[in-house]
Amino acid sequence: MARVWVCAGGAVFFLSCLLLHWRFSGSLVSRTFAFYIPWRKEDVLFRLDLDWPKYSEYFTGSTFSVAVDSLNGLVYVAQRGDDIPKVLVFTEDGYFLRAWNYTVDTPHGMFVSSTPYEQSVWITDVGSGSYGHTVKKYNPLGDLVQVLGTPGKKGTGLNPLQFDNPAELYVDDVGEIYIVDGDGGLNNRLVKLSQDFMILWLHGESGTGPAKFSIPHSVTLDSLGRVWVADRGNKRLQVFDKDTGEWLGAWDSCFTEEGPSAVRFTPDGQYLVVAQLNLSRLLVLAAPPSGSIGECSVVSTIQLADQVLPHLLEVDRKTGAVYVAEIGAKQVQKYVPWHSHTPAFGA
Repeated sequence: MARVWVCAGGAVFFLSCLLLHWRFSGSLVSRTFAFYIPWRKEDVLFRLDLDWPKYSEYFTGSTFSVAVDSLNGLVYVAQRGDDIPKVLVFTEDGYFLRAWNYTVDTPHGMFVSSTPYEQSVWITDVGSGSYGHTVKKYNPLGDLVQVLGTPGKKGTGLNPLQFDNPAELYVDDVGEIYIVDGDGGLNNRLVKLSQDFMILWLHGESGTGPAKFSIPHSVTLDSLGRVWVADRGNKRLQVFDKDTGEWLGAWDSCFTEEGPSAVRFTPDGQYLVVAQLNLSRLLVLAAPPSGSIGECSVVSTIQLADQVLPHLLEVDRKTGAVYVAEIGAKQVQKYVPWHSHTPAFGA
């Protein structure tokens, strides 16, 4: 298989590239990439790895989320569509390994909990079928291990626990679980669960004030014990104490045009990587030190092509690579730290 690059760019700071895959059968397959190259005012921290994945033909649906098993070098992709595998598994180098579709209706968010003692894949399911409105735990081969919520039935209850369009979750190193429940459903809440799935604390009211939400869409933790929530409808990031649930503040000055749809930290804790869905844009923000969270500050911007629509993202805790699930482009793209040894434009 040969590859040909056709690129155009100029002083308007954009570079557009058309990668042509010429296959031995004679057919021509193209993938187009467009991204913003920041000028002098911003630092360039990431670059696109155009060699990932090796073959994009495995993406057969709308790619809604991506998760990384940093310990084993695996990347999981969740996609939607009829009669297609809902979960795809790749190596960090971009080679396809396997797929599975068991008990997954309509995936939204995904997270991999990976320790030397356990590897598990968590999926939030927003479907209306018999597996919907749940948060589910799988082993790496796709066998269902645990179901949180009432399968196929949305609700607001806490005993038993019910969900309505749970958006995403994050599992910390001790097994405690943080769930944002409310991708346009009945609930607008952040729930913390213990290892044995007992509710430790929650914030569960719709609104615009502190600790209230409008479409809480993504959740993550920093190394200082703070919980960060992408409060998409309110155009802000809200921050809470990991142990007590105390509200610590919010960032909104970086999101005047559109709220954040995804948030993750880089492994060194220096930056937050945030996606803005309808703007097709990624922001790299400076992480605050301990104490007050201060004000939001944009360090770098990656402007994707129109209608790429980055939905959720994940950062490899070992390599620092950023994987972005794009529902408009129906693909996952990989961005590597600028000084990584990965070739910038493929082989």
